[in-house]
Amino acid sequence: MRVLIVQNFEKTGLGQLGAALTEAGAEIVQCNAYLGEPLPADADGHDALVVLGGGQNALDDGHSPYFPQLLELAREFVDRDKAVLGICLGGQLLARAFGGHNRIGGATEFGWHGISLTEEALEDPVFAELPDSFPIFQWHDDTFSLPGDAVRLAASSVTGNQAFRVGRAGYGIQFHFEADRAMVREWNEAFADVIASANPDWPERHEAEAARHGPEADAVGMALARAWVAAI
Repeated sequence: MRVLIVQNFEKTGLGQLGAALTEAGAEIVQCNAYLGEPLPADADGHDALVVLGGGQNALDDGHSPYFPQLLELAREFVDRDKAVLGICLGGQLLARAFGGHNRIGGATEFGWHGISLTEEALEDPVFAELPDSFPIFQWHDDTFSLPGDAVRLAASSVTGNQAFRVGRAGYGIQFHFEADRAMVREWNEAFADVIASANPDWPERHEAEAARHGPEADAVGMALARAWVAAI
């Protein structure tokens, strides 16, 4: 299988999702759209699309002028019954692509936070085998309303829409299930100034939170990654 990865920001990475794709023998085709690399004209030649996160917001077409084309591409993948995965910003963009309303600011979560699955998740092919609730890494300020035909799959105490499905296998996920403890440590270094400006106490509490929540979060994240890859 050939999986198109659209990168929207530097040093984001695939983390556990990359491990699951490698296990499945997937061919990974990366498009660094944020650096001006052109997106494919259509979904031909790829079996799935992954849209990663980023520091910009989902309405920032001025900063990221390729966003409208990316929305069209995501819609085409879903309409052609091909798998799509949007993570954090990617999930917000998938919501926008299918008519959801993006709300900028007012939904800040950073660090490991609890997620609860909806009843609909119990019958979802990707979410059904996950625990009813679990900790997972979060890093976002924005949120969105669900597209009209979407199935809501998960929520947190701060953000009501943490995961949804459109079509057969189009998934928008707000939380960073791909970010295991190793990736979080990499982000601590790569984005130290950004983190310090909003979360100055993070260096003091990171290790304790990682020890308390990291093992379960990593296990759930890997299970979710494998389940989505299986849905391709």
